[in-house]
Amino acid sequence: MGRRVALKLSGESFADAELGYGIDPKTVQRIATEIASVHGEGHEIAIVVGGGNIFRGLSSAAAGMDRANADYMGMLATIINALALRDALEHAGVETRVQTAISIAQVAEPYIRLRAIRHLEKGRAVVFAGGTGNPYFTTDTTVALRAAEIGADAVLKATRVDGVFDADPETHPGARLLTELTYMQVLEQGLRVMDSTAITMCMDNNLPIRVFNISVPGNIARAVRGEPVGTLVR
Repeated sequence: MGRRVALKLSGESFADAELGYGIDPKTVQRIATEIASVHGEGHEIAIVVGGGNIFRGLSSAAAGMDRANADYMGMLATIINALALRDALEHAGVETRVQTAISIAQVAEPYIRLRAIRHLEKGRAVVFAGGTGNPYFTTDTTVALRAAEIGADAVLKATRVDGVFDADPETHPGARLLTELTYMQVLEQGLRVMDSTAITMCMDNNLPIRVFNISVPGNIARAVRGEPVGTLVR
């Protein structure tokens, strides 16, 4: 029996590495191929996608905009990424459904909890788009919420670094990787794992969080299997 996991992919993980924005088909296909390889082992995989490669509510592009309006634009961006990922997963041999919290019937199913669980039980991957459907919530909070709703065994957060460090590794070369943390340590120390709403939701529902580097080949599979990679928060 495989594990049921909720995988969080940032919009940036879909982007061209040099440009930092847009959708790079080769990158999306690499991610899909890796998900497909571990999905074939019998694991149930639900995926929450961000939209930061296209538009982020809290960004310079959104400066001066009404926050709710900017957040809705960001939610629509996640739907574009979800459709790209579904296409790549289908090409990799994984039957996939997109469910969105914002009604857009021509391209995706509405988010329905029991239907999502049924898809997973039937061996399909499910991509959740549109965030929670509400402004002021991040896609980190979305993955914590959806993981709790579908009864996932863990939340897997893909990042550009090897896990959680005691300082920003991109600006502090001597930053130390923290392999295991408690939820309270993350909240009290203000560590950049997820926003506090997401951490609290995982803590309240006893959902372990695995933070790992998506750019290392094989890491998605390791995280889905429950192998020690990156940082574990529990």
